[in-house]
Amino acid sequence: MSENGNSAPEETGGDQPRRVLRRIELRIPDGKGPERLDVFLARQVSELTRSKAQEIISSGEVTVDDQRAKPSHKVRPGQVIRLEVLSRPPLELEAEPIPLNVVWEDNWLVVIDKPAGMVVHPAAGNRSGTLVNALLAHYQELAPGGAPDRPGLVHRLDKGTSGLMVVCKREPALSKMAKLFREHNIEREYRAIVWWPMPLRKGLVDEPLGRDLRNRKRYAVRPDGKPAQTGWNRLEKFDFLSYLAIHPETGRTHQIRVHLSSIGHPVFGDSDYGGRNRQMGRLTSGQRKVAAAYLEKIRRQLLHAAVLGFSHPITRKELRFESPLPEDFSWLLEQLRAGEL
Repeated sequence: MSENGNSAPEETGGDQPRRVLRRIELRIPDGKGPERLDVFLARQVSELTRSKAQEIISSGEVTVDDQRAKPSHKVRPGQVIRLEVLSRPPLELEAEPIPLNVVWEDNWLVVIDKPAGMVVHPAAGNRSGTLVNALLAHYQELAPGGAPDRPGLVHRLDKGTSGLMVVCKREPALSKMAKLFREHNIEREYRAIVWWPMPLRKGLVDEPLGRDLRNRKRYAVRPDGKPAQTGWNRLEKFDFLSYLAIHPETGRTHQIRVHLSSIGHPVFGDSDYGGRNRQMGRLTSGQRKVAAAYLEKIRRQLLHAAVLGFSHPITRKELRFESPLPEDFSWLLEQLRAGEL
């Protein structure tokens, strides 16, 4: 199967200018079985979900052998599919008076303790209520980020992950902070509760990561992925869970969650990577009741960014911040230590 991607000029369809990021040509190889066009594109094109593929197919932006097709069209060997991937229209960012837990700040930086459940920046499914919306209400100036919808941001935490983040108010702080992250000159420690007792006191997961070919919103260990390393130390172990300190040496999307799941210890409560009901079949009936009670209370992955340390990009002062465990995390630890429920 071949794919050609070429940059192209700007288009103005609609009210907002949109650029053609790349033009794609896919030739269906010999031996390929029949598959719906929308499903095929969602698997092959990283920018597309199945619903987005259906949308652009229905609007005529996709051709099969130079003819318009329906999302249900079954692709066959020898056919040629062509489409253009357009940039998203810029989001209108709105300031919203959302409370923020500011740990520390100066004229250049602000360190935030993000609660679980808060999305970091606006996107198609979350245009409001994000950390960026809150920051815009609290600060008149934020450094331009790598994308228009990410002012001040040099890193992010998943929606369900709580803990420390640094945000840049102005340049050159953002560029220099980005370099610190890129060169891994940041101290980061996460805390997690994971499934099953860890047999060793410490370990390192060194596996490359890339998008999951079956679900483009998730990530997976892949031989052709980007290098990723996650170190861990066992702090405590319990009947069917473990409490870990985690030190990511790289910063790939979903890295900790994917790596721990790949070694059979998914983060407790993580519905995307096997950390909820998928583990229940290995429990005894008594353990199953206890785990169900825990999961009733815990509605997210128990992953917390507990420590953030770095050399200030402007003043060079060494900074180190610690975040206490949030309420749901502390509650489960108390239950486990007491052997309750």
